[in-house]
Amino acid sequence: MIIDVHGHVSAPAELYAYKSLLLASRGHHGKGNPGISDERLHQAVQHHLELLRNVGTDVQFLSPRPFQLMHSETPESIVRWWVEANNDVIARQCKAYPDVFRGVCGLPQTPKGSIQACVEELERCVKEHGFIGCLINPDPTEGTGLMPTLDDEYWYPLYEKMVELDVPGLIHSTACKNFRESYSAHFITEESIAVLNLCKKESRVFEDFPNLRLIVSHGGGSVPYQIGRWRAARLRERASNPALESFDESLRRLYYDTVLYNQESLELLFRIVGTDRCLFGTENPGSGSAKDPATGAWLDDLKPVIEGIPWLSETDRERVFETNARAVFPRFQVSARV
Repeated sequence: MIIDVHGHVSAPAELYAYKSLLLASRGHHGKGNPGISDERLHQAVQHHLELLRNVGTDVQFLSPRPFQLMHSETPESIVRWWVEANNDVIARQCKAYPDVFRGVCGLPQTPKGSIQACVEELERCVKEHGFIGCLINPDPTEGTGLMPTLDDEYWYPLYEKMVELDVPGLIHSTACKNFRESYSAHFITEESIAVLNLCKKESRVFEDFPNLRLIVSHGGGSVPYQIGRWRAARLRERASNPALESFDESLRRLYYDTVLYNQESLELLFRIVGTDRCLFGTENPGSGSAKDPATGAWLDDLKPVIEGIPWLSETDRERVFETNARAVFPRFQVSARV
């Protein structure tokens, strides 16, 4: 079975019209409703389903489109209502296509808001909608300020609820209002910061939450590709504290998806962190939905790319395509296809 852990919702225009209404009114007219009919919900997802069939994906985990989540907007109420609307659309699509989709919820993160709102939305989505994971944005300021890093105790109530509900988190930034970088560049920046803070010697996250499971989007940001710098830094730290684990050991406390779009980077990721820490993801349809002019292949059609890496064993491929996803997302319960 091919399980794609990193996909985003394809929603009808009515959902984004609802976003415009919330932004224009700033919530003064109340929560309202996107008013999406079942027919429109089905129409919006047909192309998405066709793409997945064409590339051989059996199941895809859906989360909100991150750059649409408007975490830095005010007041906090419109962020909460908008995230709830996205999650409810995903829930409806998962119910309509239970053989293809599973839900990964967005969280109503805001720069000055309590993490408790995220805890409550996670619990709602898992218990009411059967969602199997959540999306964690390490920078709800969207490039405009400073947030506690993911090793900070600010995040502990969310981690505690994730462990209680037995769901993982997919670390994935949202939009960026800092004009020095695009939102895609911001993704890589924030994912790198997340990895380095979770793996630093002062971090207690995995001591305090040994059963916490965190997946870093887009192959771990820049970290696996700058590994020599971080190994050198840890070696210097171990000179005065030999009991410290190696940086590579710290790196393997996290999981990583395969949303990279080229074989060279995928091979390096597999070699650095091990195939037992990597989960198949494509974000299809998304940023990688472009054709390579040299081959005519879609860049986000990653299954044949991974299958074409000659040194991967059959066990390696099974881990990446299926068994790791089942282990990291234990609420995903579907029999393997023969």
